[in-house]
Amino acid sequence: MRIDDRIDAEFRGLPLAGLADAALSTAAALGAGHADVRVERIARQDLVLRDGAVAACGDELTLGLAVRVIVDGTWGFASTPALTTGAAAATATRAAEVARTLRAVNREPVVRAEEPVHAGVSWVSDYEIDPFNVPTQDKIALLAEWSARLLAADGVDHVWAACPQVKEQKFYADLAGTSTTQQRIRLEPRFEATAVDRAAGRFETMRTLAPPAGRGWEYATGTGWDFDRELAEVPDLLAQRLKAPSVEPGRYDLVIDPTNLWLTIHESVGHATEYDRAIGYEAAYAGTSFATPDQLGTLRYGSEHMHVTGDRTVKHGLATIGYDDDGVATTQWDLVRDGLLVGYQLDRTFALRLGLARSNGCAFADSPHHVPIQRMANVSLQPDPHRDTTTEELISGVDRGIYVVGDKSWSIDMQRYNFQFTGQRFYRIEHGRLAGQLRDVAYQATTTDFWGSLRAVGGPSSWRLCGALNCGKAQPGQIAAVSHGCPPGLFEQVNVLNAVREAGK
Repeated sequence: MRIDDRIDAEFRGLPLAGLADAALSTAAALGAGHADVRVERIARQDLVLRDGAVAACGDELTLGLAVRVIVDGTWGFASTPALTTGAAAATATRAAEVARTLRAVNREPVVRAEEPVHAGVSWVSDYEIDPFNVPTQDKIALLAEWSARLLAADGVDHVWAACPQVKEQKFYADLAGTSTTQQRIRLEPRFEATAVDRAAGRFETMRTLAPPAGRGWEYATGTGWDFDRELAEVPDLLAQRLKAPSVEPGRYDLVIDPTNLWLTIHESVGHATEYDRAIGYEAAYAGTSFATPDQLGTLRYGSEHMHVTGDRTVKHGLATIGYDDDGVATTQWDLVRDGLLVGYQLDRTFALRLGLARSNGCAFADSPHHVPIQRMANVSLQPDPHRDTTTEELISGVDRGIYVVGDKSWSIDMQRYNFQFTGQRFYRIEHGRLAGQLRDVAYQATTTDFWGSLRAVGGPSSWRLCGALNCGKAQPGQIAAVSHGCPPGLFEQVNVLNAVREAGK
């Protein structure tokens, strides 16, 4: 078995083929109709500075082996931190024992969609500089420099800077003959400035709009984001916000920037089109979904300008991977087309429940000690394919409205239907022009009313990939990183609340 040389030699040097053979042959001998084995090495580093001083510097390494089997139509799972052939065989034995124990309570035999075999393939994410090869003191020095530049600016009282980094290496093999070896990197360089208005007894914060990305350390030094420009702009923007008037509640046309709209997509479309939620299989962690399968092809999710895809292939996407934890080659597909619900996110088991012959590659486990579950793809709103409309052009068509930039807090119900979102920066729009900042803005709607009010989207040049490192799901809880691309959108007559008044302050 030859593995891509770009994958770290330390991981390539593990006895991957021997571990797989020991686990799979044992599972087959114990009657497993399906068995797969995962060997994972996940490195994490978290750096945090407060007012230029190091507040946290932590490194974590997770290494282990997992075996999943289907015996008598029932799943069994077991894992171990020991990477020896004896431990692999023993783990397969325990997984088979778990399946046999659970057989008595299993009401429905597990059946999975067929998939092509991918033997001996490798995949590596798009990055230039492995952050784990950069000395920690150099990374701290960069965050300290950012902090010093902000603290030196008038009106900035406190600064927080951080950079979580993850390198995930994964080997997968199954009884059908698929074997994949993959490596991907993600990180999120970030900072936040705080200004205190002591006379008024309040404070305001403003942070970078830079999203987490499937990139290397080159991202922190300027490839893919202009941190220097943003560091220079934030103090003045923060001062303006501190003096800005509080919003008057009412209905406004909203132009929502990708840096804010991505989170609304995540909560109201991404989670709502997870098939396990839609059928009530996943309900304990953040609820189910209003977008049930009986409405597939008929639910008017939004206006005709709404085209949303699931995608596990987009460059630098946080949920991008070559092959999922079912051994499925990843792809892109439609979830909402011309405003209609047309698809779901699926793994090999749920594909057959929906009546489809193929998975779209959404199985993922965040650790070798967790079982794979259906997880979110990069769920993205597509730009206008006919016209390269800019943000400025969308704003120019609004007589009275608000331009919303950056994410902050949110609230959404257990059906992914009623929601409220705030943001980082808000600007009045008057007669097609920006007219200064506002404070305390929150927009509120139901999912279908909100997306139904979408009147225009930006063109391809305005499309941006944003996202989060910490999407939670399942019990025991699992964390996944996911990106959401989108252009800016123009939404007509959305209900805007004053967040401070709503809080009774």
